[in-house]
Amino acid sequence: MHINLPEKRYYGIGEVAKAFGVNASLIRFWEKEFDVLQPKKNAKGNRKFTPEDIHYLKLIYHLVKERGFTLEGAKIHLKEDKQQTLHTFQIIAKLESIKNQLQKIKEQL
Repeated sequence: MHINLPEKRYYGIGEVAKAFGVNASLIRFWEKEFDVLQPKKNAKGNRKFTPEDIHYLKLIYHLVKERGFTLEGAKIHLKEDKQQTLHTFQIIAKLESIKNQLQKIKEQL
């Protein structure tokens, strides 16, 4: 999973949903289900996701969509073994980045 979002302080729900390839309704649903997601809301009630929220969304996406966890399983996994989950996720992300770089090098040969 490679999420392409420009680096900024806040992201709207539309651009977050598009980056993850999911509907905005799924992002709102995950927000209700996972207490680690705490997007700020402006006066109109529009959600503004921080880079930290994006980090947790990537982790939730990884657990639910890529590893096949149920929502309840993902919640338990996040609560009980948060540090290990984050560490494993970071390793996977780095390995995927290296793989992409190697594929680019291979294409140039």
